Amino acid sequence: MSEQSAQSAGGGQPVPAEYRIEDLAHHSGATVRTIRAYQDRGLLPRPERRGRSNVYRDTHLARLRQIADLLDRGYTLASIKELLEAWDAGRGLGGVLGLVAEVDGPWTDEEADRISRAELDATFGGQPDEDAIHEAIELGVLERIPDREDEFLVPSPQELSVAAELYEAGVPLNAIAGHLRELRVQVEHIASRFLEFTTEHVFARYLEHRPPTDADAAEAATMVRRLRPLAQQTVDAELARAMRMFATRHLQNHLSPGPSQVPDEEARQVALPSRTIRAVQNLVGAESVSAFIAAAAEREVQTRTLDTLASYGPRENKVEQVP
Repeated sequence: MSEQSAQSAGGGQPVPAEYRIEDLAHHSGATVRTIRAYQDRGLLPRPERRGRSNVYRDTHLARLRQIADLLDRGYTLASIKELLEAWDAGRGLGGVLGLVAEVDGPWTDEEADRISRAELDATFGGQPDEDAIHEAIELGVLERIPDREDEFLVPSPQELSVAAELYEAGVPLNAIAGHLRELRVQVEHIASRFLEFTTEHVFARYLEHRPPTDADAAEAATMVRRLRPLAQQTVDAELARAMRMFATRHLQNHLSPGPSQVPDEEARQVALPSRTIRAVQNLVGAESVSAFIAAAAEREVQTRTLDTLASYGPRENKVEQVP
C-alpha cells in the first residue's frame, strides 16, 4: 500500500500509510540499495515484517528526507547518526536543525540573478568565448540552468560586475580568472581563521555536548545571526586601510625619480631568512611580501631617526663671557 492508496477505514479514521521498499524509494528519492545500506548502518529503523514482506511507514519516509537534507548540508553519515540517535533518545533535534539552517543560510543580502548568453557576450567583448564561459562556471561565477543553453544563473551579480569593470579597463579575462583564484585562497584563509577564533572564544561552550542540546543549539543559532556580519565588516575596514596604504605608496614610487634620474642612489637587494619570508607571506599574501618588507624597513628607519633626534634633547644657549 502506498501513500496515495492509504484510505480511511470503516470508522472514517485514517490508516497509516504503508510502503513497499520500492514505493519508499520512489517517494524519498533514495535507491533501494541506499535504503538497505542505511538500515545496516542503523540510520533507518527496520521495517515491520508482515508475512514474507517488509512494510515501511511514514516515519521511515520522514527519516530518509532528514538524512538527505543533512547530507546536502555537508554532514557525514557518522555525524548524522549521532544527531538522529540523540533525537531518538529524546534530546530533540529542532534546535540542532535550526543551527544547521542558520549556518547554511546565505551570508550576504545579495540575491542571485540571471543573464542571457547574448548579454554575457556583449558585456565581455561581443564575441563568444567558450573557454572563458567554462572557467567562469568552474569558479562558480556562473551556473548552468537545466534545459537552458542560452541563460546562466549568476550567484553573485556584484562579482560578475567587478569582472566586467576590470575587463572594460583592459584586464584580460584569463588574468581576471587567475586573480580570482588567488584571491579566493587568501579569503578562505581569512574565513577559516575567523571561524577558529569565534569557535574558541564564543561557540566552544555551546558545543561541549555532541550533539548539542536543543537549548544550546538554539542559543548558538542566535549568536551566529549576531556575529555573521562581523567578518565582512572587519575585512571591509582592513581592506580599505590596506588599499589606502599600499596605493599611496605605489603612486609615490611611480612618481618619484627613478635610478637614471638620481645616479647616486643605488638599489640593493638584501637576503632575508626563508622563515621570515614565509611568515610575511602567511601574514599578507605572496603578492604583498616585497611591499610589506619595504614598508617595515621604511618605518624602522623613520623611528630610529626620530629616536636619534630626540636623544639630543634641548640645547641650552650659552653666553660666552669676555674677561
